[in-house]
Amino acid sequence: MANTKNSVDSKSIKTLETKILHGSKSMDSGISLDVSYKMDYPEMGLCIIINNKNFDKNTGMACRSGTDVDAANLRETFTNLKYEVRNKNDLTREEILELMHSVSKEDHSKRSSFICVLLSHGEEGKIFGTNGPVDLKKLTSFFRGDCCRTLTGKPKLFIIQACRGTELDCGIETDSGTEDDMACQKIPVEADFLYAYSTAPGYYSWRNSKDGSWFIQSLCAALKQYAHKLELMHILTRVNRKVAVEFESFSTDSTFHAKKQIPCIVSMLTKELYFFNH
Repeated sequence: MANTKNSVDSKSIKTLETKILHGSKSMDSGISLDVSYKMDYPEMGLCIIINNKNFDKNTGMACRSGTDVDAANLRETFTNLKYEVRNKNDLTREEILELMHSVSKEDHSKRSSFICVLLSHGEEGKIFGTNGPVDLKKLTSFFRGDCCRTLTGKPKLFIIQACRGTELDCGIETDSGTEDDMACQKIPVEADFLYAYSTAPGYYSWRNSKDGSWFIQSLCAALKQYAHKLELMHILTRVNRKVAVEFESFSTDSTFHAKKQIPCIVSMLTKELYFFNH
């Protein structure tokens, strides 16, 4: 059996692999809104994969072994879903921001959606470039409705494989047991985003040096199995269960042995999202 390691995507482990507004007017016009996003544009959209594996020595962050497996798996998965996939490796924080700004300025008018996958070390609210942290809020703000007009009203998915803190989850045993009509509709600038985090706020995110991260493995498997028949939130719920039930860390260090993980979905989507016409 090959010797593989479970690791966490956090900068803190250097060597270890292991209000209701009263009086506001109602916007209910009596018009029946479409319940799912329009996904039959000429193109599905871009899928940007930022894969940071190697980090500057002065950051104290370890090489993220196994991340290339994730990047390849993601590329295959989203290519099969007809996305234009662009892989970017080992970007500095400045390069990440420059890339996101550049992509947000592209013409997305013929694209149905946008996906960005971030594979790196992290902590709560931050993702790491090879030379230091980037605020996720700043990174995603380029795609707000008031900043990226050609993606307004379209789903924007950010998939984040990174730690969100240094807490460890020991687990607990359980008993088994119409478009034209709405063309001028005003929507919040933060609408139509979805953030799929590999772990809950404050916790480590686990990665295997041979098979890749628990979350990305499970996400790709679920998309391959269900993208042609289930809505996105249903798929992600199955990912949550797979990670929670089927994975557990193994380490010679008892501190990091037999730990669990649960992904976290933060959705501001305003419609259902299907990767197929239904």
